[in-house]
Amino acid sequence: MHATPSPPGRVLSRLGPALGTAGAVLALWYLLALSGAVAPGLLPTPAETLAALADGARSGILATDLGASLARAGQGFALGALVGSALGFATGYLPKLSAAVTPVVSFLRPIPAIALVPLATAWFGIGETAKRLLIAYAVLLAVWLYVHDGVSRVPVSHLRAARTLGAPLHRRFTEVLLPAAAPALLAALRYGASVALLALVAAELGGADSGLAYRLQVDGQFLRVDRMFAGLLVLGLLGVAVDLVLAAVGRRFVHWSTS
Repeated sequence: MHATPSPPGRVLSRLGPALGTAGAVLALWYLLALSGAVAPGLLPTPAETLAALADGARSGILATDLGASLARAGQGFALGALVGSALGFATGYLPKLSAAVTPVVSFLRPIPAIALVPLATAWFGIGETAKRLLIAYAVLLAVWLYVHDGVSRVPVSHLRAARTLGAPLHRRFTEVLLPAAAPALLAALRYGASVALLALVAAELGGADSGLAYRLQVDGQFLRVDRMFAGLLVLGLLGVAVDLVLAAVGRRFVHWSTS
């Protein structure tokens, strides 16, 4: 009989593959930086990147930029996810509405947020409104696609059975449609969160005085590559953290999903 691993052992067993991959990437990064394959000064070592990150943390610049970016991405994500989810449920449930809305959304989806930066700036100025709306636009389109597809795949027989049994519309939604489409909704939110960070970069390049992407642009102008790598590291870790939180929420509230 196999012994049940202790809680720390279970954590290590789950994190082991990820830690091993991270260690291999760091080793490869270090060797590449020392190999001379890239011009000196243009590829910092992991230690130099961490030193730049620590310097930004000590000066307070990192906290200011991280706070500004989190506020923009969070507000834009919330707005885009709310509207995208509502629209996805509506078009997935109502075929006639889907026939009217899907061509419009399909037209907009290939247009990236960065292409709309000049237009958003002209309409709303360089303030926060334009940035949040650009992020919301990108998130809305991403979330809509997943939710619409998930709702449209819910078997019609389930909804008909609920209606035959006398369930009113709100109960058919909360007890049949929402649980069946919940895994797709969770996937939509996780994907939308990553899209929000991508759109954040485009939004902050359109005019800002703080933020992670803004700092990347400033450091790029002065070829402070170590600071640029530190900023990219923060963006990547932020994306991982958000995805882990949403995945944990999904396991808690969408426990019947096998995805």
